[in-house]
Amino acid sequence: MHKNDTRTFSPWDVPLVLVLLTRLPLPVLPKWLFERQSKAAWAYPAAGLVVGGLGCIVGWSAMAVGLSGTVSAVLAVAVLIAATGAMHEDGLADTADGLWGGYTPERRLEIMKDSHIGTYGVLALLVIQLLRISAVASLLAAGSPAGILAATVFSRALMPPLMAGLPNARGSGLSHSVGAPPPLSVAAGFGLAFVFSLALLGWTALLPVACAVTATVGLAIIAKAKIGGQTGDILGASQQLSEVAFLLAVAALL
Repeated sequence: MHKNDTRTFSPWDVPLVLVLLTRLPLPVLPKWLFERQSKAAWAYPAAGLVVGGLGCIVGWSAMAVGLSGTVSAVLAVAVLIAATGAMHEDGLADTADGLWGGYTPERRLEIMKDSHIGTYGVLALLVIQLLRISAVASLLAAGSPAGILAATVFSRALMPPLMAGLPNARGSGLSHSVGAPPPLSVAAGFGLAFVFSLALLGWTALLPVACAVTATVGLAIIAKAKIGGQTGDILGASQQLSEVAFLLAVAALL
């Protein structure tokens, strides 16, 4: 591969996505490779596979040594958070503070950029993480870690459609610098995650998939109405909301 590579898909996209969406110890990639950030969106599910795999290993191991489902779930979710540097959780908190803490699009964006966390952000994190831990505990207790892995993979496949379907509301930041991914890359990422979910869960995956998509569409509608589009924080919030929606739907089917 070289600097002028214009391929839609490249094997380099997987390590690039892992660098972008995780905080795992990885080799330093050449700077020119980051020009593929938008094209690499098809590989977003790969980050979910790695992060979710680590979480499942820790949660399953904790259950195997006799820890309760709740404790095992807390450990598994802690790994999910640590592996991403809490970037998606941070996006959720900023989104909640901004969308409901301001009265104009400009003020909402200003709040979202502020590093301080407010009441809405704290409550959003508390509620989502409690739901997340409860759902993971149910899946671990039922011996169904596949649902956890499918949720982490599919939730990341829903970020590129937001990037492509909504304009950037800020005109700066990570989401703006990455740019809108090509439609083929968006479709490929979604298709891969969908097939992966079906392979793990069978046709019962349709309900969790529908719930995750609904959560993402709902957030997109609110973001478009309140700030005129998406930001990196909105993308992070979408990952959290869609993952939890997917997990809860799988847990409901047990």
